[in-house]
Amino acid sequence: MQTGQARELVLLRHAKSAWPEDVPDHDRPLGPRGRRDAPDAGRWLRQAGHVPDIVVCSTACRARETWQLVEGELGVRPLTVFDPGVYAASAGSLLELVRWQPPAARTVLVVGHDPGLPELALALVAETESARSHRKATRTPATALDQLRAKFPTAAIAVLALSGPWSELAPGRARLASFVTPRSLRESQV
Repeated sequence: MQTGQARELVLLRHAKSAWPEDVPDHDRPLGPRGRRDAPDAGRWLRQAGHVPDIVVCSTACRARETWQLVEGELGVRPLTVFDPGVYAASAGSLLELVRWQPPAARTVLVVGHDPGLPELALALVAETESARSHRKATRTPATALDQLRAKFPTAAIAVLALSGPWSELAPGRARLASFVTPRSLRESQV
């Protein structure tokens, strides 16, 4: 990748959904916890300076509702694309989707699902085995990457820093700049 073109890829897993009977998975709405957590995610994105230029959101009801509540806290209305391919996308499919983003976009946010979203994050920020061994040997406290590996809960946000054009994004080419969960956001407010 060429250097000098700082970019951010923000991955937001949809907020907690409800499980109403006789509703297809794609049509499940947010539950009470999801409606509480999504605005917190939006406030954090705004306050931390990770406001997207472009949003690519799953067409699933819970993802669309998550984005609506997040967007309401940003203070801006970025270009938003609702893409049916995000719903059941693999990490590879999501990577291809990100590679097609316009060169002018500096921050792209994807609102999606497990397992594709966490798998994409882990692939893009792949840590070398020697770095992992060093951390274990020195008993370094759990990092954001360790937390992401353990669980990417609903309404969690991974911010990946990268350089170069979107079209050249590849596994191992990003750095995990932040990983926040609804729990960590609540704990930081206390």
